[in-house]
Amino acid sequence: MSGPAMDFDTLRQAMGDNYEQPEGPARNARAEQLLAEAEKLDIPLAVIEALGHQLKVYNYSSEKDKMFVPFARLLRLWDEHPEDFDEYEIHSLHWVFKWMSAGMLDQPHIPLASIEKWLGEMEYRYRLAGHSERAVRGAEFSVSAHLGDTERAERAHAAWLAADRDSMADCHACELHSQGWWRAERDADTEALELWRPVLEGEHSCAHEPHTVLASSLVPLLRLGRLEEARAHHLRGLRLVRPMESMRAAYADHVEFCALSGNEARALELLAERPAYFTDSGDPRSKLDFMAVTALVMDRLTALGLGGRTVPGPAGRAWTAAELAVHAREQALSLAARFDARNGTSYVSGRARARMDRRPLVDRLPLGVRSARHVPTATAATASDPDARPGSVPSPDRAPRPGNDGPEPAFGPDLPALLAEARRLSQSRSPDAVAAWAAVARAAEGRELEVRDRAEIADHAAMERGPEGIGLFHEAAELYDAAGDPGEALAARARAAYVLALVGGSEEALAAVTELHGKALALFADGGTGVSQTASVLVGRARILVHRVQEGGDADGSGPGRPDAADADGVRAAEAAVRELLALAEPHVADVRMASRAAEAQAMLGELAAHSGDAAAAAELLGRAAEAFVAAGLPSFAVEYESRLAGIARHLGDARGAERAARAALEHGGPRLEPMGQAQLHLQLAEILGETDQDAAAEHALEAAHWADEAGQGPTLGAWARHQLGGFLLRQGRWAEAAEILESALPDLTGDMHGDGAIVQTRWWLGDCLTELGEHRAAAENWLRAADIARHWPEQRDHAMLAHLAAEALGRAGLPAEAERAYVRAGDLWRELGNVHALVRSLRARSWASLRTGSGLDAARELMAEAVRECEEGVRALSGTGSEEDPRGPVALRLASELGHTHRQFGDLVARSVTDDAQEGVARGLFEEALGHVTRAVSVFASLGDEGLDARTGAELAAGWLEADLLRPAAAAARARGVLSAYAGASEGDEVAGARCAEAENMLRMMEERGKE
Repeated sequence: MSGPAMDFDTLRQAMGDNYEQPEGPARNARAEQLLAEAEKLDIPLAVIEALGHQLKVYNYSSEKDKMFVPFARLLRLWDEHPEDFDEYEIHSLHWVFKWMSAGMLDQPHIPLASIEKWLGEMEYRYRLAGHSERAVRGAEFSVSAHLGDTERAERAHAAWLAADRDSMADCHACELHSQGWWRAERDADTEALELWRPVLEGEHSCAHEPHTVLASSLVPLLRLGRLEEARAHHLRGLRLVRPMESMRAAYADHVEFCALSGNEARALELLAERPAYFTDSGDPRSKLDFMAVTALVMDRLTALGLGGRTVPGPAGRAWTAAELAVHAREQALSLAARFDARNGTSYVSGRARARMDRRPLVDRLPLGVRSARHVPTATAATASDPDARPGSVPSPDRAPRPGNDGPEPAFGPDLPALLAEARRLSQSRSPDAVAAWAAVARAAEGRELEVRDRAEIADHAAMERGPEGIGLFHEAAELYDAAGDPGEALAARARAAYVLALVGGSEEALAAVTELHGKALALFADGGTGVSQTASVLVGRARILVHRVQEGGDADGSGPGRPDAADADGVRAAEAAVRELLALAEPHVADVRMASRAAEAQAMLGELAAHSGDAAAAAELLGRAAEAFVAAGLPSFAVEYESRLAGIARHLGDARGAERAARAALEHGGPRLEPMGQAQLHLQLAEILGETDQDAAAEHALEAAHWADEAGQGPTLGAWARHQLGGFLLRQGRWAEAAEILESALPDLTGDMHGDGAIVQTRWWLGDCLTELGEHRAAAENWLRAADIARHWPEQRDHAMLAHLAAEALGRAGLPAEAERAYVRAGDLWRELGNVHALVRSLRARSWASLRTGSGLDAARELMAEAVRECEEGVRALSGTGSEEDPRGPVALRLASELGHTHRQFGDLVARSVTDDAQEGVARGLFEEALGHVTRAVSVFASLGDEGLDARTGAELAAGWLEADLLRPAAAAARARGVLSAYAGASEGDEVAGARCAEAENMLRMMEERGKE
């Protein structure tokens, strides 16, 4: 049962409220209801406005095909009763002629002859109304460009730009979008981007710009190699189009961008977000765009070997990528064929095929948002220890090194040649030795080998197997003994002992290696083995002793530990073992193997220095180790130590040294560095640069997020990298990009893994971004959720600040009741913390919110009076706490200024409570009360001297206007003259002084005119 009929004002308010709702069927249905309400009023203009409202919501929805009916009715009403249209509706009627032209193009069932006839009708009516032909030529350009009639399109384009702009011309932003789109279509990407620049930079905007410009710019930017801009436009633009149902074509541009930039996982996520886009049929042209890019994504996945993967698609069944590829292509070509049949060309089908067949423009463009890599890369597949420090793999007889992510060396099938090459690579300490020995092992399967060959194969196989390799090492040792090489047998057993120590058997390992150490030294002294084999035993013993020290203290590289007396003996023993190794290796550094041992010895001394709390010595020793590895031609071996050095240098306050070390680690790791190592090093460098270079810091945080995802660590290290990246982007003022990244980080951030502080900070930053983007309600939600975490912290300042920020955002979101509750929460916290300034501001804000919620002036007045009392008590408590030069002190002065502002706001509050229908006596009483408060504000600001000048003159002018409202022009003029006198010596560049004086002069003129009446 329907309710009572609306009056015209209520109807208008309802239409305005409905237009503010999200685009979609619900808004359209409400518009249809409101048209029915308008028809009950028997007011022609009400029906006209309701039809116009219905047409607008249809145009900006997935039901664009419905807009022709209300427009036809409007046009008939105009032809029959033009006197029923007011000036605004006359303008609106002619404005939407352009929508009809574009809308007809989008509907393949409308004949081309009808469209051409409509262009003529539009031209006639515009000329009759006295409008420029600019909009007509723009519509003609759209038609001819759609048909592929390039010559006509160029003529129409030139005529469009040559015609005068008038009230019917599209806004600057929309025109620039179309002009740039045409240049991009004509392979002039640079020109297109230059045309779009004013829109991208915010000089021109509208309800749908820069949304479409950002989307249209993506492929041109990729083609030009301007990848940073492309990424930024995607993150910023997607945020704009995501909530707008009518922007399916622009959304498709973002999906296409992902497919062309190696972000297939992101493309699937976007497709999954908008399931209705697969089936909505009200706008066939945008459906064609969407299905074409869907086919592009699915073909890409199929080409990558993922055709059997389940993907999002039209509702009603499950889809694999291969199945959806076929379906989407058929749908796109079917729609294109309908357009071509209407147009009499094959142009639309050709464009659709070209779009579906595009090849990626970038192999992989990191976006920063969380994503999964669909195809495992070589680096991801060989990451052997994601918890190790950058580049480290606990090989028992090698310094920590990057993972081997290069292709397997192309050795021939000849086993002797394979063995010779593997031995050569091992002798030179090449990372390719891993693949070489693996090739030897494969080639040796089922073949008879010499004992020595079998020993080496087992030995090198063991090096890659972690704990499982212990038995293989012992097997290799027995084979070495059988081959007559006792020194290499001792080295293999030492390697087994080191692995045993790494898996928790350090006591047993130390006992074993101590025995091996004695045997090796004796054998070496008798000439029974070489220096290399002896060094292998010594390095194993040194590593085990260093490992035992690190097991008992801080060895995370973030700073020096604090060893107690209990491990002093362990440190001395480890240092002695390392120096013994160094003494053996240094005379033989011409051999790369011994140079490596000497460098590692320096590094172990550095680790021991760090453990003992001598950060400066640790930095020097680790630096020497890294330099030695590089000098020996083994830069990849330096990576871990350069990373450690970066952390220690940062601890010492040596930012430049930390940056140098981190950059060197990245450089020396190169393409061989495992994904996790890449992620950790990029994140380390981002944190180092975060204090000096936000742009560079953001770049490295982005890389860290990408490599963490590649390593399968997106929810852990990747989330932390996104948290950092969002903060860097925020500090650069890149609000939309930062919001996308922070929102992407939040689902993976956990208190157990990242700490509650990271979650609170992420939501805090996100609230800041959303506020800048005008999304105040969402900002408040994030701040309140952060506050709920911070409320359990011992220190409550963050809790108070977050509650206060949420209250401000709720007020800006038009939710005064919710804002008042949040201000109460914040105020209670500020009072407990003894922060009078913040308490006073929360009380003032509550007062204004109270007035807006209808609680009445009395409740608002009491809150403002409480703010005054808190300020006055604070000023009294702080008086005499300053110096002789400033007896009140800076804190007291600041609080006194707050008191002045509170009196000023008290006056404003009371004055603004006067309604237009207030009785004269009531209004006069309130104005007098307001004047009293503002006058007190003037007095407080005057007591502050020059520091309070601008605030005092502002209050003086406010008092002057109140004097005018009280019909006291002479008093108002006196206040104006006082302001002019106060700024008599102000400089011309003083903007505040200029504005105050201009207002004072205006007040004087008005008061003089009143005096003449």
